[in-house]
Amino acid sequence: MLPLMPQTAPEIRFEEPAAFRKFTQSLVETAVVTGIAVRLYRALVLTHASGGWLYWVLVGVLGTFLFCAMVTAHLANYPLRRWLWRAPVFAVVVVAAEMATSALLIAIGREPAGSVRAEWSDWPSMAANALMYRGLAITAWAAVLALGVNVAKRLMRRRHAGHD
Repeated sequence: MLPLMPQTAPEIRFEEPAAFRKFTQSLVETAVVTGIAVRLYRALVLTHASGGWLYWVLVGVLGTFLFCAMVTAHLANYPLRRWLWRAPVFAVVVVAAEMATSALLIAIGREPAGSVRAEWSDWPSMAANALMYRGLAITAWAAVLALGVNVAKRLMRRRHAGHD
């Protein structure tokens, strides 16, 4: 007969690979990869668009998820008080990398602008739009994350203090 062992809830541990964590700690590296990926994803989606509404919803959700995941992966390495400057700087670096990628795509004739190829005259307005939309998206996502972290901390404190 086996001795009775106390029953405990199974522990779930997620060990993040050291290389990935080191990568996500670097604002510049994470933001540059994000900017390049966003621009290439955009070019791919616009070039191979099927036109159906379901296609646009799915590629929009996937793109937003990947974008927010990269922002989250970076910000998760730092305390909330440091997010205040990290999120806007992350947005600027993302847009700089994105627009450098856009310039390369324009140079080789592969940057879409609607149903046609973008030209150098389109680049300034594309940069302004990218800065506005990515900046707003990163700032809004960082605010949502911060709110979630604050709520979780308060619940944990309350639970730890015995105030269920």
